[in-house]
Amino acid sequence: MEAFLVSTGIVALAEMGDKTQLLALVLAARYQRPWPIVFGILTATIANHAMAGALGAWVTTFLSPQTLRWILGVSFIAMAVWMLIPDKLDDEDSDKKPPRFGVFGTTVLVFFLAEMGDKTQIATVMLAARYETYYFWVVAGTTLGMMLANAPVVWLGSRFMHLIPLRVVHIVSALVFAALGLMALLVTV
Repeated sequence: MEAFLVSTGIVALAEMGDKTQLLALVLAARYQRPWPIVFGILTATIANHAMAGALGAWVTTFLSPQTLRWILGVSFIAMAVWMLIPDKLDDEDSDKKPPRFGVFGTTVLVFFLAEMGDKTQIATVMLAARYETYYFWVVAGTTLGMMLANAPVVWLGSRFMHLIPLRVVHIVSALVFAALGLMALLVTV
């Protein structure tokens, strides 16, 4: 249960103000069809985070626990620093005409691609490596975290976005990542 709850919390915090959350807002504003957008985000997230989780679990098969502990510790601290740098959605991306795949298909495609190399995908890799025997729970947790951060944005749009002090959310999530990094570096199992 720890893997699920930690994964959910970390990704929900990391997603706040992220480019994929901004993308969800743009998709909601453009198409005004929340259900296909939310299901598209869910589908893209499951696919993306399942791959990221598999990578994280695979890494544990050839790295020693000590090496993995150092990599995870430094990675979590790097994520803490990265959290303090807010994302912005490129203006040119929001002006492009949508592909002909409908609202759901467009959402799956653009959200999956936008999530590649994103903070939450990298966090999923690290969490799956940290909780190697709980791959399913990590992917379920990171997916729930993404949905907790993105579904309200799709349903409530811009009214919801300015109620959240994003700078505070970024600082809190950076502190969580820094604490996890320090724990990984300082606490031996």
